[in-house]
Amino acid sequence: MLRKATVAIILFGLVGCSSPDSTTTEKPSLAAVGNPLAHQYLGQHFDHVLNKVSQVDSNKPHDYSTFAPQAKMVTSRSPSMARKFEPLYSQVENWAKHSGNPSTLAKYGIQAAQMGGANGEGNVMFTGYYSPVIELRHKPTNVFRYPIYAMPTCKGRCPSREQIYDGALAGQGLVLGYSKSMLDVFMMEVQGSGFVHFEDNNQLQYFGYAGKNGHRYVSIGRVLIDRGEVPKAKMSLQAIQNWVADHSEAEVRELLEQNPSFVFFSPRKTLDVKGSAGIPLLANAAVAADRKYIPMGSVLLAEVPQLDAKGNWTGKHVLRLLLALDTGGAVKRNHLDLYHGMGKQAGTDAGHYKHFGRVWRLGLKGSATQDPWLMPK
Repeated sequence: MLRKATVAIILFGLVGCSSPDSTTTEKPSLAAVGNPLAHQYLGQHFDHVLNKVSQVDSNKPHDYSTFAPQAKMVTSRSPSMARKFEPLYSQVENWAKHSGNPSTLAKYGIQAAQMGGANGEGNVMFTGYYSPVIELRHKPTNVFRYPIYAMPTCKGRCPSREQIYDGALAGQGLVLGYSKSMLDVFMMEVQGSGFVHFEDNNQLQYFGYAGKNGHRYVSIGRVLIDRGEVPKAKMSLQAIQNWVADHSEAEVRELLEQNPSFVFFSPRKTLDVKGSAGIPLLANAAVAADRKYIPMGSVLLAEVPQLDAKGNWTGKHVLRLLLALDTGGAVKRNHLDLYHGMGKQAGTDAGHYKHFGRVWRLGLKGSATQDPWLMPK
């Protein structure tokens, strides 16, 4: 699944990208400076994105249940990643089964490198993404009248969103289905893919990313903030949905047209949600990461922020084993994008997910001399 970026970044413009310089301490983003949760870990200072540590100290409750099923998908579907990572996966599974205590990793031949975090104190930003499910019909009706398009063949740059809404692609046989919600279609564009349920024949399909029109992306959340429609502190997916519900179709269209970028889709034969590594993703088991520091297939031990049913942070973390199986245009350096799964609750969680936790990349003992990801302090 080729994704443009995370929900929080694309919709709301809340997370700043950092410099690619890997030799100096990353300066805190504006989001980190303005959010006290960014500084929940204090005292220890790191100079690099990845920093070798002799021991992992964490007293958080753990849940490693999703690691083995996700790792099995990697080894069974990618021979190249299996050759590289299967020994590590096996050792990590052995540790998780017989110990699970982070302080015992070295006894199982596993070493760790801690991510330095946005402020150099271990605070790694977690955002989220998900697979929406929207209702469609094959033929338009008075209610189902907002089309989803396949990729057109354009001479030069493809039409802008406004031009497409005005009918620039009509009559070209590109319509894949019709939705009853302009915002639902827009949200699937944000995610870059999603599930669709055709109400007229009860068929569930997965629509994958097929391309985009080449126009620049503008955050509609940022537009609403700049216009004074929604306070920055209150901005979320739910806030945008509430704004849309309170405004006319013409006003909603005008807002969406502020973003000239447009995404096209193609139906897939399976219902697998795949990351850029080509591996099906499991909820709370896979993350998008910066492959410069976290190559595809890498194992991460992470204190993952926990949300309640309304998308609010509970103040708690759970220690999880995650696999880096996706990338994102705005997912750089000390930033991970957690896959939340499919459906409405996953969307609520992903739309509110902009919290911090500590993260360690795991490797087999002795790999520090072979793999440059273990950078010295």
